[in-house]
Formats: sequence, C-alpha cells, structure tokens
Amino acid sequence: MEALIKFVQDEFVTKKEFPEFGAGDTITVYYEIREGEKTRTQFFRGVVIQVKGTGITKTFTIRKMSGTVGVERIFPLNMPALQKIEINKKGSVRRARIYYFRGLTGKKARIKEKRM
Repeated sequence: MEALIKFVQDEFVTKKEFPEFGAGDTITVYYEIREGEKTRTQFFRGVVIQVKGTGITKTFTIRKMSGTVGVERIFPLNMPALQKIEINKKGSVRRARIYYFRGLTGKKARIKEKRM
C-alpha cells in the first residue's frame, strides 16, 4: 500500500525546488493571494519554529512578531500558491523544534547566526 501511495505522489504531484532550511533560520516566504478575480503576491518573514513531515506532506511553521503580538503560520511545502522561499539568516540552534522561542521576549529572543 505504501509503495502505491509513493508511486502516485511521485507521478502526479509537481514538486518545486526550494532551498534547504531548518529550525532557527530566518526566511521570507512569497505566496500568492487571490481576492476575487485579482491575484497578488504577499510575503511572510520570520523564524522557522519547526519543519515537520516528509515528502508531499512536509510542512513548516514560521513565527514573526507583529508589534507586540506573535503571529505563526504553517505552510505546506507543496502548496500551489507558494512562489519562492528566501533564506535571510541561518540560525544556530540545538533543537529541531524550538517551541521555547514562543516564551522569549526582548534580547533573549535573539538567535545566534551560524557562520559559513
């Protein structure tokens, strides 16, 4: 059964090429929004909290601060409206899912940048 599901996913789902990123990275996601007949591109820039799943079901969560309110958004990696992903900063964190980041404010909410 798993082989059949994998075959269907490989054959019929178009995959886009996006750069590799992980938890702690600051990225900008450009996605398309439809409002009636019109379409426009909007971006969401924030820190990746987690990357979850594999293959076609892969999703990632981004958190940004809008004023004093934290806003999180979950994006499926194979979403048709997703146009491009830019990596702004590579973060150096020890965890794959940095949920503790939600409780941090001020200077404690900074993530050390990874040198390349």
